[in-house]
Amino acid sequence: MTSIASGPPGNGNASGPAGNGHASGPRAYQSGSRASGVKARHLRAHVLVVGWLGLALLAVAAQESLPVARWLAVHMFLLGAVTTAILIWSEHFAVALLHAKIPDERWSTARLATANLAVAGLLIGVWTATPVLTAVCAALLVAAATAHLVVLVRLGRGALGGRLKPVVSYYRAATLALIAGAVLGWLLATGGAGGPDRYAGLRLAHIHVTLLGWIGLPVLGTLFMLWPTVLGVRMKDRTTKVSRWVLWFTGSGLLVAVAALALGRRWPAAAGLALYVEGAALAVNLLFRTVRGNRPVSAAAAWMLAAATGWLLTAVAADLAWLVTRPLAAAQNGIDALLPVLLIGFVAQILIGALTYLLPVVLSSGPKDREAVRALLERGWLTRLVALNTGVALAALPLPGPAATTGVLLAALSGAAFLALAVPVLVRSGRGLPSEAGAAGASRRPVLWGTVAGAVLTVLAVLVANSGGDTGDPAVASAAGGGAATATRTVNVTLADMRIRPARIEVAEGTALRLKVTNTDARRHDLKVEDGPATPMLAKGDTRVLDLGQVTENREAWCTLPGHKAAGMTLDIVVKGRDTAGDTATDSGGREGHASAADNGDAGLDLAADYSTGWQSRDAGLAPAPGGTVHKVELHAAHTTVEVAPGVKQQMWTFGGSAPGPTLHGKVGDVFEITLVNDDHGMGHGIDFHAGSLAPDRPMRTIQPGERLVYRFRAEKAGAWLYHCSTSPMLQHMGNGMYGAVVIDPPGLAKVDHEYVLVSSELYLGTPGSTAQVTKMRQNTPDAWVFNGMANQYAKEPLKVKAGERARFWVVAAGPSDGIAFHLVGTVFDTVYKEGAYLLKPGDPGGAQVLDLAPAQGGFVETTFPEAGHYAFVDHDMRHAEAGAHGMVEVSD
Repeated sequence: MTSIASGPPGNGNASGPAGNGHASGPRAYQSGSRASGVKARHLRAHVLVVGWLGLALLAVAAQESLPVARWLAVHMFLLGAVTTAILIWSEHFAVALLHAKIPDERWSTARLATANLAVAGLLIGVWTATPVLTAVCAALLVAAATAHLVVLVRLGRGALGGRLKPVVSYYRAATLALIAGAVLGWLLATGGAGGPDRYAGLRLAHIHVTLLGWIGLPVLGTLFMLWPTVLGVRMKDRTTKVSRWVLWFTGSGLLVAVAALALGRRWPAAAGLALYVEGAALAVNLLFRTVRGNRPVSAAAAWMLAAATGWLLTAVAADLAWLVTRPLAAAQNGIDALLPVLLIGFVAQILIGALTYLLPVVLSSGPKDREAVRALLERGWLTRLVALNTGVALAALPLPGPAATTGVLLAALSGAAFLALAVPVLVRSGRGLPSEAGAAGASRRPVLWGTVAGAVLTVLAVLVANSGGDTGDPAVASAAGGGAATATRTVNVTLADMRIRPARIEVAEGTALRLKVTNTDARRHDLKVEDGPATPMLAKGDTRVLDLGQVTENREAWCTLPGHKAAGMTLDIVVKGRDTAGDTATDSGGREGHASAADNGDAGLDLAADYSTGWQSRDAGLAPAPGGTVHKVELHAAHTTVEVAPGVKQQMWTFGGSAPGPTLHGKVGDVFEITLVNDDHGMGHGIDFHAGSLAPDRPMRTIQPGERLVYRFRAEKAGAWLYHCSTSPMLQHMGNGMYGAVVIDPPGLAKVDHEYVLVSSELYLGTPGSTAQVTKMRQNTPDAWVFNGMANQYAKEPLKVKAGERARFWVVAAGPSDGIAFHLVGTVFDTVYKEGAYLLKPGDPGGAQVLDLAPAQGGFVETTFPEAGHYAFVDHDMRHAEAGAHGMVEVSD
């Protein structure tokens, strides 16, 4: 943001000679009518800026009663105040830098008005959950930004330009970033982001393109001219060359990073962000070398610009470190932790520093007025500077709650003090700026100053009071009209990992329901009940109780943050007897599963169809136990899309990328050291090995995205054991694929020709965690029953042995709700081992026809195939067999 009053320091001229080596390249507007028009436009624009800042403060202060208040505050600040300032100044500086003709004021005003109307509509659309209004206003903002980009491009055609002509390219690139940010924001707000996996990446892309693109690029570009002007020194000779290099690094790096984040690709995003850091470091290095020992034109502005730029470089470097060392979900928590640095330390401080210098330039009527207004805006600047930056450090560092609250208060007081100084300047400018004496007289109006400062500080006091955690018992938010009930029920509700747990609550009609809501996530969440009460935004560990009164009809509850409801943060409150679980839900493969489907036909599965091209069945063979007595395995928990039935793909929650997870094999006395890594972008997971015997408190705890734990146990007993996710609700985690088998050989186990492992389970199609899918789990109406995670796979790809060979079949019933009656058609079992003991051994006079296992039990059977042929194996519960739980052993001569 260059000055139009940038002549040699102290000369009081409106402009220096173009190209004289000072930071003064742009020519000032000399005619009275032009100066008056520019001044009027800037005055109107900055009234809008201050207005948006005031609304942002009010939104935060009203967070107890206003939905998505914190989101509104951030976007009122960034989309409202900062965007308005950038639109005005980027056009103004482009005209000055290019020595171009001033655009038609009417069209400039129309573009600015359109952008502000679009922002207002977007905020209202998100606040009121009106997707149509949100979409229309997002399109309107894109149109306003596109028009602004067209103006910036047209200004460069035929313009004379100057040494700092490349700076205008920063404004053009930034406007493209605004367009991308608006589209990404629309996707997040309206559910276009998809599930938790895509939401994390798109949210990070939105934050980066907005803060580092729309705001960061014009700031870096403008500093090449504003910084020397504020210091009152000559620009470095290599400024033009460096500015081109910085734009190349930051622009291309940001493009790569945002595209990669949107696609969920962490390492390319880190590479792109590294380029951005390199570019920002080049700019900071040049700015540092520009500093001289003489007194700056505005010490306040100089220190604020320097501090803001330092915070930008610090935040981007820390952001890069998070991306390199953490998966996207954890990186999302990292950028959330850096938001105070970026929003307050960088954006707010750069805005205050720039306006401290620029307002006196564009709103004063002469040198004396300029100095008087500057003196007014710089009052107490050193105290405000120290308070703001100390506050940013306290808010950003991992310090106890009181320290963070103190930091927010310090930063807020510093910002409020600047507003209290800026409002009188804007008010007097509207009446014609006073002379030096007039300004001094105005500064002695304690009533005006006290009223403005008092109002702002009152709002800030409310803000701080409302932003802390619980200080005593959980607050109770009562539902209007809730009366006494014959029965009262309190349900603990947890907000975490883009999920509400439990996702469904069933109550008898007339029950007085209370929800004890706790946020265990690093991110803030709230809970809003349909036609009922809502919690405020809850920080990690915060708890509130919602009193719904008597429940007489089905209701829904959700997190009000934009995109969170669409990403799956919903809760269904169902009155028994009024279940609407017959609704359909679409799975990740695009097929529909019916919530009340009782069999394979209703679910729409064609088990006779072909699997997709390139499909392979899971290898059912049991690999030999590895050598040694200590077995180290690393299991990664993640969402994985797999083919679960012919032509049907489903997103599963997996250990090791498959459902079931990998089979572990060992001997009695072996030690298993399992490292669980949570690569899931949206939820916590744990693990429970039935083969081990140890206190579950630590090894079976839930770990959050990006975390890892080591689970070490000794296999003291032989058997076929189950392992599964230990995180609640386990029905959903196991029902979506988080299970596997551990085989511990009994001592003296004889060798056989073939060993197979078959893990039986139920298959529930639908969006994981959706109401329709969870309803099917609770009603035990799966879409299919399967061996090793895929319906009918061993009918398509039979297991193969030769006549006369002996085969051992290890079977584990994973459930989560049904057991199995394992039967092999055409042969008789001569060995049966179940739950650690032999029920039948070779040489016994009897035989066995079925290995019956309850959920979580395991064992093995052995048989010899007498002749060539096709021997079917099934779950002899024929509902299960006909719905996928069958396969074939192909015996050859």
